[in-house]
Amino acid sequence: MNRFQPLIYVLALVGFAAFAKPIGNYPSVHVSELPDPLRSVWKELKPEMNEMSHCAAAFDSHSDGEKMAFRCSIHIKMSAEGERRAMRYCEEKREEKGINMPCKLVEE
Repeated sequence: MNRFQPLIYVLALVGFAAFAKPIGNYPSVHVSELPDPLRSVWKELKPEMNEMSHCAAAFDSHSDGEKMAFRCSIHIKMSAEGERRAMRYCEEKREEKGINMPCKLVEE
């Protein structure tokens, strides 16, 4: 075995993780499509996030904060669990605020 082969495998895995899309069957929304207030929150949280972190958003208005829900699962060790938690947290807030739009995972 070549002494660089393990390094090549690690770099390949990191590369695949960097381009990973959500793995669940959840709908998604690109961060650029979020209302400005939600995009600002996402930008503030982004430095704390890793490849397993996920956020979900729902909004009926681009200006009324009472018609927006945004929840994240940041400190998580499994991507699929991060997706499930972000969606669950978002759905709870969406129902609480009476938002019609379903929650969607935020992706870059």
